[in-house]
Amino acid sequence: MSSDQCPDHPGRPDEPDHTVHTDPAALIELTEAARREQPEHTPSGGVRGYRPGRTARFRVELRRQLSRRRTGWIVALAVLLPFVLVGAFELGEDGDDGPSGGIVDLATTSAPNFVIFTLFVSTSFLLPMIVALFFGDTIASEASWSSLKYLLAIPVPRHRLVRQKALVASALSALTLLVLPATALGAGLAFYGAGQAVRPTGDAIAFDTSLVSLLLAACYIIVQLSWVAGLALLLSVLTDAPLGAVGGTVLAAILSQILDQITALGDLRAVLPTHHATAWLDLIATDIAWTDVAGGTLISLCYATVLGLIAARVFSTKDITS
Repeated sequence: MSSDQCPDHPGRPDEPDHTVHTDPAALIELTEAARREQPEHTPSGGVRGYRPGRTARFRVELRRQLSRRRTGWIVALAVLLPFVLVGAFELGEDGDDGPSGGIVDLATTSAPNFVIFTLFVSTSFLLPMIVALFFGDTIASEASWSSLKYLLAIPVPRHRLVRQKALVASALSALTLLVLPATALGAGLAFYGAGQAVRPTGDAIAFDTSLVSLLLAACYIIVQLSWVAGLALLLSVLTDAPLGAVGGTVLAAILSQILDQITALGDLRAVLPTHHATAWLDLIATDIAWTDVAGGTLISLCYATVLGLIAARVFSTKDITS
């Protein structure tokens, strides 16, 4: 019998030995060691010790947004606009015609009236654009920079990312919308002095009382523009182009203002988000009429809530890997 036919023959020396020698105790030890080397995951998707609440912190995101050149330009615009208006009044003042009692004619009579004029000319376009810039840039900018997928891979929970971005945008929007009347008040005091706040209807309130009324008016404007924030956030989730989200929101605001001028729509105009955009003027009075203010607040908050929930829902299922 040849050697390759004998089962007890060890084989040729040059043939490899494929026999696996397994020690059960060593195998168990190696398995336990490998398990200890692998990180343990929590239900949230992170390793043990990972806390979702410490991701995308408000202070970090706020500092990041404040360092952007865009934020600086927007705040600078809010600071410079009152002085541009003062310059326009100084250059265009001829004194030929007496005041007709309108908001424009009363603008240079006192600091409160100048603030009222500044807010009045900014309500239709500038202020919605400021809010749209901050909110339309939240998610779309991260997507355009291709950093969104890496933020979510940390992982930052999607609902937390949207919430933190929206909170920072809200803070920056409110700050800018308060800087504008504050700067206008300072410019008005410097050029026109303190005085009564006089409405075109002839109603006048004292300077001290007008400051409280102007603060309430600024707060109402912030709340009323919440619908702009909700729409811009939704468009920011739907698109990867920040300018598209901002432009779409501004166009929607302009369209709503145009529709509000069509009297044939009747009571349907009341559901337009811009129908009560100037209701803050009712706060500059000795006897405040709260009807339009309450209606504008309710309509805007309803729009903001619905649009914000839709934005969160869409982003929770959005494919961000492409």
